[in-house]
Amino acid sequence: MTTGRGGPSCERFEHDGIRLHSVHQLNRLPVPAKEGFYRRLLPDKLLVTYGIDPETLADAQGERLVTFTCPEGSRIVEVDVRPEAGFPDPLLYLELADTRLNQIEVPLFVVNDPEGPRFETDRDWRGERTKFGTVERNIPAEIQAMEAGLAPGQVRRGLRQTRVLGPLFEDFVQCLGHDYYLMEPLAYHNAIMFERLGFNYVQGLQRMQWIHTAFQPDGLLHARLDGSTPFRQPNAWRTVRGRSWAIHDGILGEPWHGIRMYKRVSHRAGVDTFPDGRY
Repeated sequence: MTTGRGGPSCERFEHDGIRLHSVHQLNRLPVPAKEGFYRRLLPDKLLVTYGIDPETLADAQGERLVTFTCPEGSRIVEVDVRPEAGFPDPLLYLELADTRLNQIEVPLFVVNDPEGPRFETDRDWRGERTKFGTVERNIPAEIQAMEAGLAPGQVRRGLRQTRVLGPLFEDFVQCLGHDYYLMEPLAYHNAIMFERLGFNYVQGLQRMQWIHTAFQPDGLLHARLDGSTPFRQPNAWRTVRGRSWAIHDGILGEPWHGIRMYKRVSHRAGVDTFPDGRY
């Protein structure tokens, strides 16, 4: 079994002499073996900073703080890292999956600063889950989060780990024999962030270019920044986060959808649909 944690030129994943190329294959392995592979997705520095032993994945009291959900037969793995036992939000949460075309996809990853304030944007007034505000919304909590500098979908501020996780994702998919992986940005600001990390578009590039044009003065979306809600302030078009909140608020006239991106290993696409845009 090859589990060495090298750079982008790492050896291919193997188990009992068989090369591995999918999450489905990894999930069929014995628990210690598959967790050894999935461990490569975790940034050592992040673990050490929060007192998590990189080898045992436990705290000083021996409490395991990392959970890999990867049952045999599944084509997805969920990785959940908590800053301490019983903490309500993950320090890091990510999903990695096989697509129907045997590609590798990262459907979701979240990094939370456990020391920052929490905003209940993930639950409505009844305590029901909002699913990142796509099903229901908690407007008062969203206003508080926006005013605190958060983006749509965040319950806590982040830890600026995206540039750390990107190379780990690239290393992992390359060791599975792939030269790219897919992402689906959950919001406008995610798409811009991925662009700046070197992603390109499978679909949605023209849509993103249209959004940028429509937010310019005299554009359709710019005209809709009329102050009618807290998320549609006249200057919102000037920043990535301001645009993202306006889009989250429905300024497009339709839900955010149809954007799909990919990242080639060791390659930056150079796409920029919001030139010089401040976050």
